[in-house]
Amino acid sequence: MAPPIRSYLDFEKPVAELEAKVDELRALAANGSDIGDEIARLEGKAAQALIDLYANLTPWQKTQVARHPQRPHCLDYVAALMTDFTPLAGDRKFGDDDAVIGGFGRFRGESVCIIGQEKGSTTESRLKHNFGMARPEGYRKAVRLMEMADHFGIPVISLVDTAGAYPGIGAEERGQAEAIARSTDACLALSVPNVAVIIGEGGSGGAIAIATANHVLMLEHAIYSVISPEGAASILWRDSGKAQEAATNLKITAQDLARFGVIDGIIKEPSGGAHRDAASAIAATGVAVDAALRDLRGLDANAVRRQRRQKFLDIGRRLG
Repeated sequence: MAPPIRSYLDFEKPVAELEAKVDELRALAANGSDIGDEIARLEGKAAQALIDLYANLTPWQKTQVARHPQRPHCLDYVAALMTDFTPLAGDRKFGDDDAVIGGFGRFRGESVCIIGQEKGSTTESRLKHNFGMARPEGYRKAVRLMEMADHFGIPVISLVDTAGAYPGIGAEERGQAEAIARSTDACLALSVPNVAVIIGEGGSGGAIAIATANHVLMLEHAIYSVISPEGAASILWRDSGKAQEAATNLKITAQDLARFGVIDGIIKEPSGGAHRDAASAIAATGVAVDAALRDLRGLDANAVRRQRRQKFLDIGRRLG
């Protein structure tokens, strides 16, 4: 069997070299060479190097991991965690937006509404989904689905993965800021529990629009920020080359945000990031979402709204 095709980030070069050597030895072993012990030794060394590397990632390195092209995306989570999923399209005002995936299905036997941003995994699908950057109609579709879920008493799960809302002229002409604000307000107004998971990038208002939830979770190497590191560097220093410095100062990692109380929990990723073992990352996410929903199950409609609003008021008081 051919070795899996891996895409390495710049800082993973030491691991890449070890794993390339392992692949070479496996090829020799397939031709009859008795080098099993050497392969096992090198595999152990590569695995430990990966663990050590990912235990000490900088914020900029985490940004690269969060953006990894092989990281599982919204549709991967939907396919693995949902049954009887029925996608719904359109905002009933302008059109549909493929950057936002939404619909109803069953999660562990319970009816849920799921809304997420899909980046795409191939050139064709990335263009189709606009790299996960939603236009106003995407957020208006999200509002329509949330209102429908609220009407039928169905919990909402949001999967956040976007660099930010689409900044194009057409999007601005159709009311991008207003659409984001109304989507955020719809999250706050829900009388049913909602749980948001930052699965990759959580960028600016484009993320907040569907992430204003009772419980906000983050994958271990995801990022969540008011602006991208590159954008912050361009504004503050007029130099996008200072993105690494901006990433550190923005406090965008799950660990920083948990310490500040901005998020409610961190979902551990497999060694080497979610892109190395998508099935495990998705399964862990399912466990965390299920626990969050169970925690909210006993609350009535007013208590659900109070808990959510109080959560964000407390964040403002702590960090204001």
